[in-house]
Amino acid sequence: MPALTDEARAKVNLTLRVLGRRADGYHDLASLVVFADCADRLTLESGKPLQLFTSGPGGGDCGETADNLVLKAARLLAERVPGLQVGTFSLDKQLPVASGIGGGSADAAAGLRLLARLNALAHDDPRIMEAARLTGADVPVCVASRSSVMTGIGEQLSLAHVPQMPCVMVNPRVAVATAEVFTALGLRKGEILTDVTDVVRSRKWPTEASSMEQWLTALGHAANDLEAPAIKIQPIIQDVLLALRETTGARLVRMSGSGATCFALFDSDADARAAGQSLRSSHPQWWVHAGAIG
Repeated sequence: MPALTDEARAKVNLTLRVLGRRADGYHDLASLVVFADCADRLTLESGKPLQLFTSGPGGGDCGETADNLVLKAARLLAERVPGLQVGTFSLDKQLPVASGIGGGSADAAAGLRLLARLNALAHDDPRIMEAARLTGADVPVCVASRSSVMTGIGEQLSLAHVPQMPCVMVNPRVAVATAEVFTALGLRKGEILTDVTDVVRSRKWPTEASSMEQWLTALGHAANDLEAPAIKIQPIIQDVLLALRETTGARLVRMSGSGATCFALFDSDADARAAGQSLRSSHPQWWVHAGAIG
């Protein structure tokens, strides 16, 4: 059977609200998630041992492959599907690691999709979604890689209808550990800030047919609650946000996930491309992607 391939698209949190911390230590979230037109590429060769090889610009940053989320997801799925056919994965790592855009989670989700194709499983098979949930909080939303409102610890998903929007994404090539950011947030176990149903009911997002102005207005009333604690851990995030705000045509600037990747939304593709070129010139050490999200 020929090798199977899939793209692991970057996840962007347009908003991220922390609602509280459960007694078990997990944090309840509400986030509007979209996906970008930049991605890692994952290949699966069946009939070979379950292992992972990495390459690409970020291949050396992936750490021990035995701990990679792609293999974790595959093993979890194999525990739930008797006789699951597996194989050898090859990951072309284009996205920065530990960067708040779900690179590892998107890779794991792509691995699950490839195993689903190999074994004739539906992508929404409950066993796939259970393996995704147990692999990591961002993996379930990455399985479909469609714009969604994500609540709970990431396992509760409802489709959103977000239009394509010109965007520039920037990462200063500084890794940020999600656990450290939540620790810096400082919530105690059992501390509730607000109820998730109140947030979902009060937030009525525009539709895909709504204008860019309507979307920008709605997004402007939201925020990323992890931005401040992430800046405390990595102050360079503030520099990235400032650099994005200073680009011509930037309409909304925010951090994604737990950082350090930040993004800016623009009115036009031309403005986004120009901003990306300007940032690459002024900060050649940063990872910069000019494209679209939605």
